[in-house]
Amino acid sequence: MTVLITGANRGIGHGLFEHYSQLHGNVIGTSRSGAAPYVRLEVSDPASQFALASKLDGAPIDLLICNAGVYQDKGETLEAGYPSDMWANTFAANVAGVFHTMQALLPNLRNSDNARIAIIPSQMASQTNANGGSYIYRASKAASLNLGRNLAVDLGRDGIAVGVYHPGWVVTDMGGNGADIQVSDAVDGLTARFEELSLATTGCFLNWDGSAQSY
Repeated sequence: MTVLITGANRGIGHGLFEHYSQLHGNVIGTSRSGAAPYVRLEVSDPASQFALASKLDGAPIDLLICNAGVYQDKGETLEAGYPSDMWANTFAANVAGVFHTMQALLPNLRNSDNARIAIIPSQMASQTNANGGSYIYRASKAASLNLGRNLAVDLGRDGIAVGVYHPGWVVTDMGGNGADIQVSDAVDGLTARFEELSLATTGCFLNWDGSAQSY
């Protein structure tokens, strides 16, 4: 099985990269810099995605994990914050970045006998878990959730399953030290969810522990 993980150099992505590397050697992790052992991918730049696809040259990808993302609007104020370039940069990474990664690697996914795509947004994508603040991040993650569920419909015709997963509130640079769970907990739960993903469950939105996440 070949696994490709975006944003694999830190946080949850790094934990997933280490997990799959220990299981088998056919794991591709990406980072912005492309410093070893990762390959270069800037998810907000479509040219970078197609350059990666060119390097892979049609090699099958069995599991694409769209993990890379940004959270730039922590601490922004409603009165004077949330500048337009922050909106554009966040959506370029968190929404268009997921789509263009999938689009560039679609031939690789179609060359797999059992291709799956896992998109990792957040419970902050949920319309029912609306606690205010972080408007840009919340909106981008809601958009990536919508993207994943619609991709599940269209890619299902190709036999490609798509799942959307909340990784939990994890102790990382993004999640902070006061988060609920460790990276190892998130990785154990998420990898179990990815293993369960199939055409029968495509379009799901689940928590890392397997419980249903509200939309």
